[in-house]
Amino acid sequence: MMGDYMKIGRMIGEGGTSEVYEWGNNKVIKLAKPNTNKTALQREYGSNLAVWKLGLAVPQPFEMVECDHRPGIVFERIYGPTLTERLFENMMQQINEDQPTMDWGDIRYTARLLSEIHQLSHEDLPSQRDSLKWQIQSVDYLNEHEKKQVIGILDSLPIKHQICHGDPNPNNILMRDGKLVLIDWNDATIGNPEADIAEFIVMITYTILPLETPLEVVNFFDSIRETIIKVFMEEYTLLTGTTYDEVDFWIAPIAARKLSADAISEEEKQLLIKEIRSRLEMKK
Repeated sequence: MMGDYMKIGRMIGEGGTSEVYEWGNNKVIKLAKPNTNKTALQREYGSNLAVWKLGLAVPQPFEMVECDHRPGIVFERIYGPTLTERLFENMMQQINEDQPTMDWGDIRYTARLLSEIHQLSHEDLPSQRDSLKWQIQSVDYLNEHEKKQVIGILDSLPIKHQICHGDPNPNNILMRDGKLVLIDWNDATIGNPEADIAEFIVMITYTILPLETPLEVVNFFDSIRETIIKVFMEEYTLLTGTTYDEVDFWIAPIAARKLSADAISEEEKQLLIKEIRSRLEMKK
């Protein structure tokens, strides 16, 4: 309706399946792209509402709407930089200094945020196991035998029932008033926290920075990837007791799931395929 159109402001974000626009005062609207649908957004709305009611550090979802024949969700607007922006600002500061010393505070805070989320459960969220299997089966980059092998690994892992975000990458984590807020709950499930941690590790290990990224930043990031994971896991293990060895079993299923994503590059997908096939070969 015309009243709805008048609320839409500039686009402030974009993901693989949606666009985010300003919406009136202190709100945003997340509108679906053609590669997703109303059912997916309704699931995200329900998941986000469930975790918001639990008091977690997430944006408040207000309502489902439709604009220009596109389904959308109206959310509280979170003002603050993403973890990605803060990380790159930190890297630039170190590059411009003679004796670089990275501040790892944000990485430790992220581990703490996820550890708090992973303590909780909620019966209304979808099954992580079912979601992962569906995503793996939908991948075109693996043959049927490889998919069966990956799902076999998944089936061999213990089943847990904690809240999992599904995509805890630094673009989905914002700093507001000194505290981290986790957005984009469209992949939220009930399942194993190790899968969330594997998502974070796979992203840090294999993400390809945008082409316009300065070469010195690319090189610096490459030099600290392993340290980011080490610092993160030290904090997460301290808080939860979960070790890297326990998370490692989830790398292949999570890497396979990510091959179904629209938001990652072909180059990154080729790196994931190589990692998956290497792990499958080691299991023979």
